[in-house]
Amino acid sequence: MQGLTVKAALFKLRAFIALIFIFSFFAFTSDAFLSSTNLIILTKHVAINAILAIGMTFVILTAGIDLSVGSIVGLCGMIAGMLIDKGLIIQFLDVVIYFEVWVIVVISVLIGFLFGCINGFVITRLHVAPFIATLGMLYVARGFALLINNGATFPNLVGKQDLNNTGFPNIGAGTFLSLPYTIWVMFILALIAVFLTTKTRFGRHIFAIGGNTKAANLSGVDVNTVTLLTYGISGLCAGIVGVIVTSQLISSHPATGTTWELNAIAAVVLGGTSLMGGRGSIGGTIIGAFVIGVLSNGMILQGVSSFWQKVIMGTIIVLAVMIDQLQNKFISKED
Repeated sequence: MQGLTVKAALFKLRAFIALIFIFSFFAFTSDAFLSSTNLIILTKHVAINAILAIGMTFVILTAGIDLSVGSIVGLCGMIAGMLIDKGLIIQFLDVVIYFEVWVIVVISVLIGFLFGCINGFVITRLHVAPFIATLGMLYVARGFALLINNGATFPNLVGKQDLNNTGFPNIGAGTFLSLPYTIWVMFILALIAVFLTTKTRFGRHIFAIGGNTKAANLSGVDVNTVTLLTYGISGLCAGIVGVIVTSQLISSHPATGTTWELNAIAAVVLGGTSLMGGRGSIGGTIIGAFVIGVLSNGMILQGVSSFWQKVIMGTIIVLAVMIDQLQNKFISKED
């Protein structure tokens, strides 16, 4: 029994152990890895994936999946770009409304939340499998992103003083206490997510649904509403990423976010959240995102071919799923 307990603990700490090993390896093999500039750049890149992965964690904890977040990133970025560049055009009134930057951010993020809720509605009310529903939304959201400006970008999104919509690039480039806003956003969202999943009834219901949907329903959990909200949260996080990336680039492109859902899922799985639902943590997801980020950054510094990077990353993801299956077996034995 004690042996099984030790093995279970090692399984739960696997992402943290892997992070320490990978970080140490690149710290010793690359002089540039531990430089403050590289570490800040690395963390900024990790933050983007981590924010997406936080939303994805809520979904996977319910035994769901969201393949649409990358496309929602692109859509929300295009909406932000359109509102800055062209404003909101109301044709039947023949007027154009230009919003302040904070309003543009709110609108763009809420669009992400709305598309996430649509996913949840299709899954819970129309009983479409999450894989199919979100795969369909992947194409729908990407199509809308392309339609907004006929496949073209919105460049130079600095706004105009006379329209009172300047300052958008500061979101991606600004700092507080020497750390980029992007990193602070990741920290704040992670803290909120930890609170929701560990200290609220909503969080307990999420784990209950992932553990056994029928049992959760019989115990009084509003399965449909909770599930819908988890997809809404996933879409919300995608909207936040869309705004941040667009601000960093000072332009919006409809292809932004392509395949980013895969990195988000990988971070969640590497962090120890079970694809079967009911087991996982936000802290583990953040660690998983850092594993991916550190590995990617280190391989770039080492000059590893981008082709081999994909092979290595794919292999690690498969191994993570295999270890997750082994963990399930050990947990069953302990029970």
